[in-house]
Amino acid sequence: MQSLRGEAIRLEDVWVAYAGSGRPAIRNINLRVNLGNLVLITGPNGAGKTTLIETCLGLLKPIRGNAYLLGVNTRRREIIKVRRLCSYVPQDFMKPPYETYTARRVIELGLASKESIFGIIPNDIRDYILRIARTLRIGDILDKPIGRLSGGQQQKVYIARALVRRPKVIFLDEPFSSLDRDSRHIVAKTIHEYVHENEACAVVVSHDVEPIKDLADLVVYMDNGTIVSMEEIGDV
Repeated sequence: MQSLRGEAIRLEDVWVAYAGSGRPAIRNINLRVNLGNLVLITGPNGAGKTTLIETCLGLLKPIRGNAYLLGVNTRRREIIKVRRLCSYVPQDFMKPPYETYTARRVIELGLASKESIFGIIPNDIRDYILRIARTLRIGDILDKPIGRLSGGQQQKVYIARALVRRPKVIFLDEPFSSLDRDSRHIVAKTIHEYVHENEACAVVVSHDVEPIKDLADLVVYMDNGTIVSMEEIGDV
């Protein structure tokens, strides 16, 4: 796959430590990813995968080195505006049974930083929400309360919410954790198609590499807070 124009992520000799910790969570990280690329980050528990994507987003700041998101150093105040061009689906997505927002409304709330969600949602946005929902096979549950949905259904709702923002960079932390085999492949294909149709970038953290490894442009293997290897599938 030929890389598309523009740099999405650049990490230069990055070290990150949590407050009060006596040792860095990730260290000596060097990584460069262009728009148009899908990156898979994998490795055992505690390898630093979640820390890595939160560093890319600027939620964690390096104690050494520099991190850039869409060309902006994450230490700069401008990173707040840059994050509005991104989406992040963390691991802890589950809502309790008493949560009454419908799946549709949860998806619409993802547009809060870009659209007025308190008035009438424009028809083109409604159509796009429905398109994404049908692609992820959740079109029939949009009017059901999020708290009454299964774990897999909720996970797909939050992935849909991330996609309808039309992000330039999307970060997904264990997006297959609650999905059955067919749904894992649907989600992986949807992410892959989104990246290449929109000149975007996706960074996927997953223990389960089977659904997405063959679709990735770069596979990053982490262990003990470091990148131990990188496998380039395409031009990154």
